[in-house]
Amino acid sequence: MIEVRDAEHELRRIRIRLGLAWVLVLLCFGALLTRFVWLQVVHHEDFNAQAEDNRIALVPVPPQRGLIYDRNGVLLADNLSVYTLEIIPNQVADLERTIDDLAKLIEIAPRDRRRFKRLLEDSRNWDSIPIRTRLSDEELAKFSVAKFRFPGVEIRARSARTYPQGESAAHVIGYIGRISVEDKRRLEEADRASNYVGASHMGKTGVELSYEETLHGTAGAEEIEVSAGGRTVRSLSRTAAQPGANLILSIDLKLQRLVEEWFGDRRGALVAIEPATGEIIAFVSKPTFDPNLFVDGIDPPSWQALNEDPDKPLLNRPLRGTYPPGSTYKPFMAMAALTTGARAPETQYPDPGYFQLGAHRFRDSVPSGHGSVNLHKSIVVSSDTYYYRVAYDMGVDAIHDFMVPWGFGQLTGIDLENEVTGILPSSAWKMRRFKQKWLPGETPSIGIGQGANAFTILQLAHATATLANNGIVNKPHLVRYLEDPVTRKRQPIELPPPRRIELRPEHLALVKSAMVDVNRFGTSRVAFAGAEYAAAGKTGTAQVIGIRQNERYDARRIAERHRDHSLYMVFAPAEAPRLAVAVIVENGGFGAQAAAPIARKVLDYHLLGRLPKDAPGGARRVPPESEPDLRDVPESVEPEPVPPAEGAAGEPKRAP
Repeated sequence: MIEVRDAEHELRRIRIRLGLAWVLVLLCFGALLTRFVWLQVVHHEDFNAQAEDNRIALVPVPPQRGLIYDRNGVLLADNLSVYTLEIIPNQVADLERTIDDLAKLIEIAPRDRRRFKRLLEDSRNWDSIPIRTRLSDEELAKFSVAKFRFPGVEIRARSARTYPQGESAAHVIGYIGRISVEDKRRLEEADRASNYVGASHMGKTGVELSYEETLHGTAGAEEIEVSAGGRTVRSLSRTAAQPGANLILSIDLKLQRLVEEWFGDRRGALVAIEPATGEIIAFVSKPTFDPNLFVDGIDPPSWQALNEDPDKPLLNRPLRGTYPPGSTYKPFMAMAALTTGARAPETQYPDPGYFQLGAHRFRDSVPSGHGSVNLHKSIVVSSDTYYYRVAYDMGVDAIHDFMVPWGFGQLTGIDLENEVTGILPSSAWKMRRFKQKWLPGETPSIGIGQGANAFTILQLAHATATLANNGIVNKPHLVRYLEDPVTRKRQPIELPPPRRIELRPEHLALVKSAMVDVNRFGTSRVAFAGAEYAAAGKTGTAQVIGIRQNERYDARRIAERHRDHSLYMVFAPAEAPRLAVAVIVENGGFGAQAAAPIARKVLDYHLLGRLPKDAPGGARRVPPESEPDLRDVPESVEPEPVPPAEGAAGEPKRAP
């Protein structure tokens, strides 16, 4: 059978198919044209920017960190240009194997590995983490040759912080450290993260922390053209980073070093302040530490050694250590008694060697007492009995209200972070803390600087400077100037205006004259023998452990860390004070025994430019602890008559 095809029908089908194909082609070309218009016209700017981003890289330029100097231009914190070997974890397949292979080229010590692991825990996976710092030229050359074998490992030029003075003034200067995840979070919250792009370190303690924003500077940026392989082709533009400002501190490094030497192996703190300005000349915390250990990340054994040391070298004692002030509190108690009218200067009170309150006897350090005592004599012989009675008569809340303006139990506002307030007790404080009422029997001990009193040595030095300055309060500070690193132009630190505590001149004159007599005839007479200036001071001996009523203190029978603290406060010259000093030697015994001799050396150096070896007659003998007349209150010393100070209401009555 022969099939007959319809040619016309077949032709129509072919034409339809061709038409459909043509429509499909037109649709495809239309889609392509539409896509072309969409890409090249509508989103031209967007895709052009993306192309430029692929071609152009924006590289952050970290600023140079500001330097730190002492008041005489001695360099305390410097920057060194170094090369570091760094690993980007998310670009490395096997970290351990990579580090092992690197160790065959460059020495990588166990401490380097430990530090790397610790930094890895505190960093993001794409951060560049150093495995070795401060590479030598030889090590740099070795790695450069073999770099192709280590993807994700780079050599970077860094500015490394260094502290050329080592342990000296470490608690003042502080240190910088790697920026942690927590640091980054805080920077983001403060809207400062953009200024730290490309930065790896920031201040952690000391003025490195409190002046971080000033020292850090402002980051810059560089536009560079890169090849498809990521190699730099050329630099297109550059916005220079602005270096951080230099800091000029008020600290005298030479004096700082001397005080640290004078402490020896003893624990303690010393703060020396210029009363007229609030500038801190010495800020000593002993023992101290080497801040260079922290710059690249301290290794665990070193951290453990510092952190577990019973002497607590990381504790900033002037700023965060709190102590009962002992008898150094008595001049301020005397001012409180005079100002509030609780005591008249000439009134005599018997001192039988104790103050009886109900069934409890508050003992004087001299069991036989001091006989008849007026206010002048109470300071010179350091009568505990007199101030037990003063405190009881005034009450804890009146004492608290008088002491607040002097800075006791308050933040001084010093330009260091993490200052503590200490404790200035009151009835409200006890209720707040213990949900208990203040008892009358708790008050007498407050008057001799014991009980709940707990202040920092900075607070004591600040109050001493205020007393020396006749009640004018200046903010204590460690930084004098900000210095432009390029022009070297200095800008003074902005300080709040001084405030005044209203005090009567005759009261100030009485207390100051008594403090002068403390050094002439009283508890610190040995330490200040032969001084070429008049110094107004007060010793203090603060109990660490309680002594039962019928027992006597015997340092030889007590563990060293349970012995009394030795304190001393002083300003000089008494007639026109240039320096106020507060010092504590922990567990050092009598105030005159350990603390006062250090203060004397400080004053000799600052006022006379004299070192202890240059003093007339050589070294002065300081009696041993066993001598009873140095238990803060000498038994046989009586003050000589003191002429009335200029402007005083009358002459203090001579002690009998």
